[in-house]
Amino acid sequence: MAETQRVTPGRRIQSAVSIDPDSPAQWHRVLTVLADVSLFIGTRTVWTQAATHRPVLAAVISVCYASILATGVLALTVRRSRSLARLDLLVLVTAVTLALCTWALNHGGGDEAVLTTQAARELVDGHAIYGQPWPWLFTGNHNVALTPTVDGGYDFTYGYPPLAPLLTAPLLWLGHGAAAATAASTGALIVGAVALWRMLPVPWRSAATMACLGFGFLPTYARLGYPAIIALVLLIPVVVRWPRIGVGGRLGAAGIARAACLGAACAAQQLPWFLTPFLLAGIYAVRRGELGGRAAALVVLRVAGIAATVWLLINTYFIVHEPGTWLAGIALPLTQGAVLHGQGLVGVSLYLTDGSDRLDWYSHASMLLAAALLALFMLFVRRLGPAATVLPWCAFYLATRSQDGYYLMMTPLWLAAAITTPLSDFAGAWQPWPQQLSGSHRRTARIAAGGLLLAPALACAAVAVTGTPPLRMAVTSAHTVSAHTVSAVTVRVTNRADDALTPHFMFTTGQGMSQYWTLARGPATIPAHATATVELRAPHGRFTVPRRATRIRLRAFTATPQTLSSQDVRLAGTGRDG
Repeated sequence: MAETQRVTPGRRIQSAVSIDPDSPAQWHRVLTVLADVSLFIGTRTVWTQAATHRPVLAAVISVCYASILATGVLALTVRRSRSLARLDLLVLVTAVTLALCTWALNHGGGDEAVLTTQAARELVDGHAIYGQPWPWLFTGNHNVALTPTVDGGYDFTYGYPPLAPLLTAPLLWLGHGAAAATAASTGALIVGAVALWRMLPVPWRSAATMACLGFGFLPTYARLGYPAIIALVLLIPVVVRWPRIGVGGRLGAAGIARAACLGAACAAQQLPWFLTPFLLAGIYAVRRGELGGRAAALVVLRVAGIAATVWLLINTYFIVHEPGTWLAGIALPLTQGAVLHGQGLVGVSLYLTDGSDRLDWYSHASMLLAAALLALFMLFVRRLGPAATVLPWCAFYLATRSQDGYYLMMTPLWLAAAITTPLSDFAGAWQPWPQQLSGSHRRTARIAAGGLLLAPALACAAVAVTGTPPLRMAVTSAHTVSAHTVSAVTVRVTNRADDALTPHFMFTTGQGMSQYWTLARGPATIPAHATATVELRAPHGRFTVPRRATRIRLRAFTATPQTLSSQDVRLAGTGRDG
């Protein structure tokens, strides 16, 4: 027994020592496999498309299939970390190849790509790019979505900072369509994926491939030509290890480059405008905990100054040549008055109720929530610091335009923060709490402060959601072209509000909005507490009535005040509305 007891521990020690220290961790294998699997999403559709008329691309995609399969086997069997790191590189190369093949097949772009390409053409020709409507870009192009506004019109102008057209201009030789803008955004996404892959620790690199090029959603936005993709790519080097910016009170070459990227990102699209205050506040809190208030303020001022200088340099030409329209253009997403759209709280007024006469309160709630989240971030930076790349987008959930693209397109920043910005980086950060508060008193004060900061936004959201539709509508007759086609309708409208309203009508058959119907007969403005009969003509002269199970809604928007009234109706082919 004594000998057995002495030998057994020895065997256990020998077994533990025999483990290869260079063997990759099992979670690293799993991450590589997940990134590899994410490349399957959408690949079959692209291969099917290529096989019919682009056999060479179909062959390349087939090789990518082989790469995915081989990588899956090897990721589970290789014995050394260095071999698995090489497989991570193979996954990245495969993802880039698939992204390029998909772009080669689908580079028509969406509305943002069309507008960006046209802005680039106008820029090359020496013309103004802001405040210039280009309605012909959308005529007859069913793949390009229109953005209706509450005043009954559509937004045909370019409404983003100028970096995307500047990057698109050298690529105009690619074609007459929107290929130049989609090439710029797709190329930027690939550069961003490679940059994030390179900046992350080796075992985490496949996560960059998965977040940027896997799953298919970011490459789709890039092929649609979204300027936000360019902004995302410029934010990646800013966000990776961002609490270390200005460490020791010095920016250095890396800090200057990051500040410059921040300014360039703000010159590409408006979303970085919402992230910038969180980053600057976080840098100040971390540096103040390290260096004190004055030194921390100087660091933040240098970062903000460099970013502002780069932003101004990119915008200088437009500030000089078209100052008024430039300012209105870059502020357009905040002022255009686009109709409700998105997956956020506005869905209550869009789909669950018949509208609201207090749509402006959604915007109030969104802005108040953004301010409250920034204040909470500063108060609880030691806990919320790593979430700086997620918190800004929460405000869009209450906005009138709350589509999921605002969240999706910035998700690689979430990943970068999760891997490179641990909670320990904020352990010594400064928080503006009175030192005399201790223990339970401080905890109570923090809970109360959080509730007080969030209360105004929640109250505004409640006001918006509980609004009532100011118009009551009923379709009294429909002019049919065929059994399932309507050319015009007659609608009886009652204004239940205390103010005269000028409604603009459309019919919708699903999520999102359609084109407005033209007022053919009847008053444009309906007095308070009055009833009027109007005749509406369908866009392009006809409206195809969908099958019986489809929900058809008549919607009426007004601009002053912003309201929405909706009513379920039945048209030709499904009966008459009572």
